[in-house]
Amino acid sequence: MQTVRDADGETYLLVKRSGDSSRVRDPETGEERYVENAALETLEGESPLATAATGVPEPVRRAIRAVHDDRTLGLLVELVDDGPSSVVELMDAYDMCESDLHGRLAEFRVAELIEEVDTGGRRGYAATATAAEAVRLLRGDTTAAGEP
Repeated sequence: MQTVRDADGETYLLVKRSGDSSRVRDPETGEERYVENAALETLEGESPLATAATGVPEPVRRAIRAVHDDRTLGLLVELVDDGPSSVVELMDAYDMCESDLHGRLAEFRVAELIEEVDTGGRRGYAATATAAEAVRLLRGDTTAAGEP
């Protein structure tokens, strides 16, 4: 499989090349169609697997990279649902040792899913809009952000 671009600049996955045309897949929709070979350009150095991943919204991809188990996903969901929380509140509320909690929070920060905030004079964390969007999409809500 290869990553290709058509004459309109759209990126696709090359599924099968034939004599005059090729079957390509849209990574966002999964739909396949035939395109004339002359209208396709192979994108050297572009991983077809990375291209396939572009069909998943960026906030979800960030969450997937930062979340390795159900407990970590639950922590992210709680930060989205409950709003900003101090580190002390998080330590008291959940059954995680301090190093586990800080490790997970560090991964969330690197992925820009949380940001450090002051919560009542204590260091704490709040979910970013990216995290809220990721959780919304993971829950299956397909309406655009901000729509009822």
